[in-house]
Amino acid sequence: MRQFISSEEGTETLEWGLVCGLLVVGAIAAIALIGPKVTAMWNNVNAGIP
Repeated sequence: MRQFISSEEGTETLEWGLVCGLLVVGAIAAIALIGPKVTAMWNNVNAGIP
């Protein structure tokens, strides 16, 4: 039981999982902030095409 409690196997995997999760959250936030601006830009381009 003591070996199981003191074992650090899997902690690196957990850390990488947290890093990946933070990257995904950051990407979603960036897309949410930039999305409306990109949509407006494409709408303006589309309106300018005869």
